[in-house]
Amino acid sequence: MKTKAAVLLEAGKPFEIMELELDGPGAGEVLIKYTSAGLCHSDLHLTDGDLPPRYPIVGGHEGSGIIQEVGPGVTKVKPGDHVVCSFIPNCGTCRYCSTGRQNLCDMGATILEGSMPDGTFRFHGNGDDFGAMCMLGAFSEYSTISQHSVVKVDDWLPLETAVLVGCGVPSGWGTAVNAGNLRAGDTAVIYGIGGLGINAVQGAVSAGCKYVVAVDPIEMKRNEALKFGATHAFATAEEAQEKVTELTWGQGADAALILVGTVDVPVVQAATAIIGKGGKVVITGLADPTKLTVQVSGTDLTLNQKTIMGTLFGSMNPQYDIVRLLRLYDAGELKLDELVTKRYSLEDVNQGYDDLRNGLNVRGVIDHAV
Repeated sequence: MKTKAAVLLEAGKPFEIMELELDGPGAGEVLIKYTSAGLCHSDLHLTDGDLPPRYPIVGGHEGSGIIQEVGPGVTKVKPGDHVVCSFIPNCGTCRYCSTGRQNLCDMGATILEGSMPDGTFRFHGNGDDFGAMCMLGAFSEYSTISQHSVVKVDDWLPLETAVLVGCGVPSGWGTAVNAGNLRAGDTAVIYGIGGLGINAVQGAVSAGCKYVVAVDPIEMKRNEALKFGATHAFATAEEAQEKVTELTWGQGADAALILVGTVDVPVVQAATAIIGKGGKVVITGLADPTKLTVQVSGTDLTLNQKTIMGTLFGSMNPQYDIVRLLRLYDAGELKLDELVTKRYSLEDVNQGYDDLRNGLNVRGVIDHAV
């Protein structure tokens, strides 16, 4: 079949809207009609070339939709099921899945290559194979993906809202609750209040933190953080350092969470400085993998027993936690509708990313029906 998609042909160029050929589902695969796709900063890393994939590639890794067709051997879903996609597929049987770490599943090895695990592609055009970002390609009307990339969700939930738990919400919320291990009474500092950072605020609030300090240079995002439960919001790391020292009587924060769009040395150093003895820095944001972005005093780490760690997908288990987060939303205990700043058509994908670059969006969403 044919499908319309937003494609990156090379680094440094905007998305192009193209009509591609799409193969039907093979063994263990499903055909999905996407309803919505989140505009996540990770796709900008592909555009900018600092997280280079195999080009050409169909963008989009935060998607929701309805299953249209299933291939041989598919048991997880059936046509008509509503699903949210996980940008990390999870096979359930590899070493990591079987030890409760689905976010590290071995099937994730080809998410930047954009191919299926066997190395083949489902999008084609002009004689070329086109990859799919994170094996999903949610910036397409339709896609053929692995059954291990989908999570069935309740039919009554709006898919245009549920889409947010495919990446931004679990990655942010889990950074605070799982990786950060925040507890009641703790002090948390969150650097970067975008689509992930705002959900780290929600996670820290849910964990019962006494102080939730947001750091972002953009006033709109600081105001949003306060609406979502942050107790303080500052434009600079220096202002946050001064206030946290005051709030904690010099003991420092329990955890500093880095969710900026592009991680650099200064933010890692600021986060390491703001935590106290036994504190933890969690890095969720990405950067050029060839650059060394963690440069801190080893003596500080040793003498104050500090920890710096990374987390992928908020250390969540997609098959369980995507449903769990949607149940919290359904119960009114997790804000999702309020996360969306603006909705776009597929043709306006570049405008959506321009708005993200210019600090106008916390989360933009493409609605394929628009």
